[in-house]
Amino acid sequence: MTTLRAISSFCLCLLVASVFSCGLTSGIAVAADYSNQEPADFVASVFPGLKPHVKVLWITPDIRMAVVRILGHEPVQLRQKYWTDNQKTVWIFDEIGKEDSITAGFVVKDGRIEQARVLTYRESRGGEIRYPSFISQFQGVALSADTHLNRRIDGISGATLSVNAMTRMTREALYFAQVVAEK
Repeated sequence: MTTLRAISSFCLCLLVASVFSCGLTSGIAVAADYSNQEPADFVASVFPGLKPHVKVLWITPDIRMAVVRILGHEPVQLRQKYWTDNQKTVWIFDEIGKEDSITAGFVVKDGRIEQARVLTYRESRGGEIRYPSFISQFQGVALSADTHLNRRIDGISGATLSVNAMTRMTREALYFAQVVAEK
């Protein structure tokens, strides 16, 4: 009977170790899928094999006032760099979530978000905003007349400030693309 208990205990330990090991492995795989991406790599992925034009949008007083309404604070820059191939524009921004900055890239084509991606997430919580299930909500979104998004973005419990930061950056990208298109 003692041998049977020892074998049962050993099998139980193997089972627990196996389940734990599988859980760690799948967690690592998920984390690797949403790892950081350098802004230059994001731009290169949008324009594969091309050298897009780098341009600068100067933040004039009128633009600055609109950006303050969008972000809820003064813009930190006097000019905003962007990339274009005359069909679409690529914008990269940093915005504070709760305590740390979030770097995100946006591709705007015909006044709509073609692609959004969190490039670097530095917060300790709320990293779910990097997942495709959240980011896909921005696909095809545009600005309404009052510089808000034309559709509602669902939040993530525990990541409200990160969701808000991503939404503000999306509005900023769409607004800047609109300004550039009007020039």
